[in-house]
Amino acid sequence: MDTISAIATASGTGGVAIIRLSGENSLEIAGQMFTPAGKTAVKDFKPNVMYAGNIDGGGFEDFGMCVYFKAPKSFTGEDTVEFHCHGGVHISRGILKRTFELGARSADRGEFTKRAFVNGKLSLSSAEGMIDMINAESLASLRAGSMLYSEKLTDEIKELQSRLTDILARIAVDMDYPEEENEGSFESICSSISSLSEELNCLSSTYSAGKRIKNGVTVALCGKPNTGKSSLLNSLLGYDKAIVSSEAGTTRDAVEGEMQIDGVKYNLTDTAGIRSRAGEVESIGIERAKKIISSADIILSVSDGGGKAEIANCNGAVIEIFNKCDIKSPGRDYDVVVSAKTGEGIEKLKKLIAEKSIGETSLDKAYIIEERHYSALQRANEALKSAIANADGLSLDMLSVDLKEAWDCLGEITGETANELIISTVFAKFCVGK
Repeated sequence: MDTISAIATASGTGGVAIIRLSGENSLEIAGQMFTPAGKTAVKDFKPNVMYAGNIDGGGFEDFGMCVYFKAPKSFTGEDTVEFHCHGGVHISRGILKRTFELGARSADRGEFTKRAFVNGKLSLSSAEGMIDMINAESLASLRAGSMLYSEKLTDEIKELQSRLTDILARIAVDMDYPEEENEGSFESICSSISSLSEELNCLSSTYSAGKRIKNGVTVALCGKPNTGKSSLLNSLLGYDKAIVSSEAGTTRDAVEGEMQIDGVKYNLTDTAGIRSRAGEVESIGIERAKKIISSADIILSVSDGGGKAEIANCNGAVIEIFNKCDIKSPGRDYDVVVSAKTGEGIEKLKKLIAEKSIGETSLDKAYIIEERHYSALQRANEALKSAIANADGLSLDMLSVDLKEAWDCLGEITGETANELIISTVFAKFCVGK
């Protein structure tokens, strides 16, 4: 492959900038740009060792470092060189431009990682885990991306593919030697397919929690006016975000805030109090509140004992909350009793929110956090279900068609059977230099 080059650090002024090259001419280009402070010539650099010296930026020199990563033991699997220079914008751009003048070309978005994938250094799902880690907005999202990057999901998928291969091999034996008596073989094959289908169901079921771990959980606070929704929002966030007043209808537009529970991000929205009698401006706020409630993952229905607001067209889990327990009694059963003013019951409420939205999170569990992976698992399972449904009416060779389809669908996750469109879409999510 040709030699590519890009700035691998964030744009702007900083302490250090890194210019990365990858390809067969990387070391040759480095030899024309780098003057070592010591006696070792660039062509004789030991891999993975930092060397100090002057970097030619075309019209200027910067004193920095150079390191050589020899193929195939590099991130991309190719000869790779990095220049570590001072972090001025014009310094890094000048050095990058010089690499172009000496034969490198500008790297595309995610091209370094794409070459790592093409050269077998990581799977496609691992590459997606990397970008999820980079873009993570919560600790839980970072952990989930890390599990994906560490090939845990790839290992699970390859194990499932291995078992599919074993079933296909057993079918092939039965087809090649029909005269042999293989009593119970057909039943055993069907049982193995059913077992695989159950495992795919189990893995797919983590997507609901996985996508919330990755993207965050939307939580809407609703109820009648003056039930303390704004005070409850402030109490959950730990700071004053919403205006609190004894006057009913104070909140006329959505007020948003963010918190984390067990590392998971929760996006909270305090909505306008829902009541039939409202002015024009308040009515607009109420309509917006209804839209927010309809799309929320969790709805906190807040009451102070004066009746609860009507919640229609909601798809999320509803938690009924009695607020103001410091001054009055609930009078009936609620999911949780709190006082936004004193903080009583707030930790219990947070635990209930986490339980309803995510469940118990595990640090060593591979959640399905990518829609692409979920779709591939669903299609693989549909193929297995088709095989099971048609097992009695189809010949073994026709049964193997569905099993091969399932194998290929699973291969899309790791990248083994992914087409160029899927691969390009994945790496387009990366920045230049990664």
